[in-house]
Amino acid sequence: NMVMSFRVSDLQMLLGFVGRSKSGLKHELVTRALQLVQFDCSPEVFKKIKELYETRYAKKSSEVAQPQPQQHRSPEALSIHSSYDRGSTVARTSISTTNIDYPALYGKYLNGLGRLPPKVAKPEVRLVKLPFYTTLDELLKPTELVPQNNEKLQESPCIFALTPRQVELIRNSRELQPGVKSVQVVLRICYTDTSSPQEDQYPPNIAVKVNHSYCSVPGYYPSNKPGVEPKRPCRPINLTHLMYLSAATNRITITWGNYGKSYSVGLYLVRQMTSGELLQRLKTIGIKHPELCKALVKEKLRLDPDSEIATTGVRVSLICPLVKMRLSVPCRAETCAHLQCFDAVFYLQMNEKKPTWMCPVCDKPAPYDQLIIDGLLSKILTECEDADEIEYLVDGSWCPIRAEKERSCSPQCPILVLGSSDVNGLLPTPNGNGENGKATADVVDLTLDSSSSEEEEEEDEEEDDDDEGPQPKRRCSYEKGLVSAC
Repeated sequence: NMVMSFRVSDLQMLLGFVGRSKSGLKHELVTRALQLVQFDCSPEVFKKIKELYETRYAKKSSEVAQPQPQQHRSPEALSIHSSYDRGSTVARTSISTTNIDYPALYGKYLNGLGRLPPKVAKPEVRLVKLPFYTTLDELLKPTELVPQNNEKLQESPCIFALTPRQVELIRNSRELQPGVKSVQVVLRICYTDTSSPQEDQYPPNIAVKVNHSYCSVPGYYPSNKPGVEPKRPCRPINLTHLMYLSAATNRITITWGNYGKSYSVGLYLVRQMTSGELLQRLKTIGIKHPELCKALVKEKLRLDPDSEIATTGVRVSLICPLVKMRLSVPCRAETCAHLQCFDAVFYLQMNEKKPTWMCPVCDKPAPYDQLIIDGLLSKILTECEDADEIEYLVDGSWCPIRAEKERSCSPQCPILVLGSSDVNGLLPTPNGNGENGKATADVVDLTLDSSSSEEEEEEDEEEDDDDEGPQPKRRCSYEKGLVSAC
């Protein structure tokens, strides 16, 4: 009661007196001070609490000239102190057993705390919605992990039990894969920040023990960049396979590293969805009418009076930038400024394996709730099957852009054939024809040995000619062919 009546300055003085952190909101300071009273209330700590309490109410009573309220509260406080002074073990046992109202208050006890006033027991920490998980029940509201001492490695216990209805949901749920139920009990951890919905974040050195077994925590993503630490895929931790699916209580112990940052933990009963189920839901509620898409195209291509360059059209590829295949379900985020789409099938499958929810076109956030299926482009894909790209025009119409076929450039230059026999129609004469309308050429087959014998015969003839006298040089048949070609 004394601690609950303290102001922020009183709480900070008390926590500073025992060497605890003094930073945070008032409900965080109250939580730490109450834990101090429940577990570590030594005579010195109680004396400090009493001193702060009397100082606070002495000032208040002097202002209003009324009797000091501490005379009525001191006996109660003394009785609280005496119970803890007799032994902390008794106090801990009473908190963890007698104060729990089974099963209605399961999930309300973390770090050994019992039921506190709403402003303390319900910190306004909110977690972002996960597309692949539909929340059925909240077993434990996000509750701060408070360090119990100055050690770097801390442990925070939590006990709760499942109701018969929740047990039935888990048992009757279908299996996503062998041994994995679609209805699960999951643990989510995030930063203790009330300013906005928080994404899942794991504290360092995290380990989760369910009843008597440790639960596997997702490993680190490998980092290809030098000097960059690998990161964990921050996603809910499935505890279902280690739970007691009965009226028995389950005990969860979270081991975490205390390195200055504050974390909160929550437990949820969820139904896990598949990428196929999300695709069907998107096809049901996420299709944008073709006329609305056409109006968006006109808006994009509307003439800007301040622009010196008039945009007459914009090209859109019918190939998915993710897998380089033709689009089947074209989609994009409503917040994206581009008309280019990506394939919803592959986008959901990729985020099912590694959730990033980033647009592959502009690299900006594209969460599931903001995805739309482009009705106009879906219609174009059925009408235009022989093109991989289209162009939107100013009036909202479109035209296909087909790739030009490569022209076969067969060379028209003459083929020079060397040899000893005549071939018709290969080497034209200067006027375009050979003798008698036929082009003649000597053919030499370089693959046969006959050429060497022919050369020997020519050498013998040259020797005979040398004996008779000097003869004018003859042009070789190769030179003749060149001249004829020219």
